[in-house]
Amino acid sequence: MNTDMAAGTALRIACSKADLAASLGIVSRAVSTRGAVQVLGGILLQAVEGRLSLAATDMEISIRASLAGETEGDASVVVPGRLLTDLVRLLPDDSVTLAYDEGDGVLGVTSGSHSSRLNVYSAEDFPRLPPLDVPLQTIDAPALLATIEKVGRAASRDESRPVLTGVLVRFEGDKLIMAATDSYRLAVKETSLETAGPDLDAIIPARALQELARLAAGAEEVRLGVHENHVIFSANDVWLTSRRIDGQFPNYKQLLPETFEVEIATPRAALLDVVRRAGLMAQRNAPLRLRFAEGELTVSAQTQDVGEATESLPIDYAGEELEIGFNPDFLRDGLEAVADDTIQLKLINRLRPGLIAAPDESFWYLIMPIRLAG
Repeated sequence: MNTDMAAGTALRIACSKADLAASLGIVSRAVSTRGAVQVLGGILLQAVEGRLSLAATDMEISIRASLAGETEGDASVVVPGRLLTDLVRLLPDDSVTLAYDEGDGVLGVTSGSHSSRLNVYSAEDFPRLPPLDVPLQTIDAPALLATIEKVGRAASRDESRPVLTGVLVRFEGDKLIMAATDSYRLAVKETSLETAGPDLDAIIPARALQELARLAAGAEEVRLGVHENHVIFSANDVWLTSRRIDGQFPNYKQLLPETFEVEIATPRAALLDVVRRAGLMAQRNAPLRLRFAEGELTVSAQTQDVGEATESLPIDYAGEELEIGFNPDFLRDGLEAVADDTIQLKLINRLRPGLIAAPDESFWYLIMPIRLAG
């Protein structure tokens, strides 16, 4: 049983339906959808200092929030998360009352003329969550979230290599560094901070950082702390904790080539539009072909039984003709991650990785080529 749960036999909360629905919508994103452990599909409800506290965890991340309400009793209860979230959203009245008695084993939900009784889980079976009373350091939220946005998409979704499903998060003085790779591409972003960051060098699940970006949207600052093997974030009165991923992250500095044979500066928006259009015809793992010739870049794609597309645009290129293939989604992701009007394309040859660079943003996106037939 959580040490921060008070013992009790009953719990009664009267609160705003809108506030409860909003908090449930936030916390329910940490509810486990795998179903192997039933209590992980629930949301923990408890009264803390006159407020209703809500918590959910899937053992990788946890999300906690609270809202104002009239509370009585100090019992804790775990309620099926999706069911309660969907029900509260549909209640007929602007206010809702939740009532739980340990002897009944159900949570009563009333709103206007509506009444429901939901079967519940024991709070004693709910996992112990990391404490929140740890030293926290404040980070500029827009800078942090912009870094997550640029880098997070390059993390792997393959659970067989857990390290690659995470993002390397490192603070070096007043500089924040994030890197992610799925072994087919690598994204690296360095961000200057107004003050020195915390002592943190960790691999954090990409999903946790993406949830943080959602929770901290519009916030001016994010508070960050560490407890044992967990990283703790706080923003907009919501707490997110994430386990750190054990393992050694690839040395991203060694992966970035030091020299390139071809370096081209070109308008980002025009190239991105061409890549998006041609990419529609690159299906079933078909590559996007980029052919560099004197003053011109031709982008093409072809998928049997689907169709083909070819489009050219002027480019500042004067070397020997070069054709290279890329995964269209990966190339598009790299172009979309840049905010500058101009990007740098850096190439070695058709068999070596290409680099999208935005030096003014301290952002680098390395992408492996696809071997072209013929």
